[in-house]
Amino acid sequence: MKIVFSETSSAHKSEIINIIKDFEVKGENIYGGSRNTIKTYDVGDIVINVKSFKIPNLINQIAYRFFRKSKAQRSFEYAQHLKKLNIGTPEPISYFEEFSSLSFKRSFYVSEHLESDLTFRELTQNLNYPNHEEIVRAFTRFTFQLHENQVLFLDHSPGNTLIKKEGENYKFYLVDLNRMEFKPLSFKDRIKNFARLTDKQSIIETMSDEYAQCLGEDYLKVYQMMWSETQQFQQKFHRKRKLKKKVKFWKK
Repeated sequence: MKIVFSETSSAHKSEIINIIKDFEVKGENIYGGSRNTIKTYDVGDIVINVKSFKIPNLINQIAYRFFRKSKAQRSFEYAQHLKKLNIGTPEPISYFEEFSSLSFKRSFYVSEHLESDLTFRELTQNLNYPNHEEIVRAFTRFTFQLHENQVLFLDHSPGNTLIKKEGENYKFYLVDLNRMEFKPLSFKDRIKNFARLTDKQSIIETMSDEYAQCLGEDYLKVYQMMWSETQQFQQKFHRKRKLKKKVKFWKK
């Protein structure tokens, strides 16, 4: 097993290593999907969050073993990069990789656990959420900060930004970090990055207005592209969902 800790996470190393060894039988499960599992653990005076990535398919077992960085390694390194840019994300602690001589197996990403007040998803589900417009505008400025720092968060979706109210301000923290690009962004790159967030036209209007102000662009130009990219994503998403239902039906 490959084990890497951040330079600032010298405490509790042996305890965290034991947690990974006993991952299947210990810890509080907060997410268990078909691809990944997330558990939390009390370690000293902090709570840690451990994300376990499932064993990849055969092709990716070879790719991750010899040619590509694992999802756990990318999550860890991207979190460190975000921290250097003063962009919010839970504190990265370590990552673990299991492998044999010829193939890659499981991997784990360990970070401090962050208790949030909400995610962006709640804003899409409840348009009457307290201070709704204020939070949406603050979130849009946060996304602008990402773009100005040449960060393209490819999984910029409703559940992947944790939101905490601190005093009168809202702070934003990215999670699920393994898919990112770092490069100068075109106008289309920037606007397309909003497409996965919501299908609610009123929220698109607010984000377009705030982002146009941040960018010094015409509101209508931003809105028309943001709404168009959102509709294209929604159409593609629903086509995929229908196809999956048909495939599942025939399998039965």
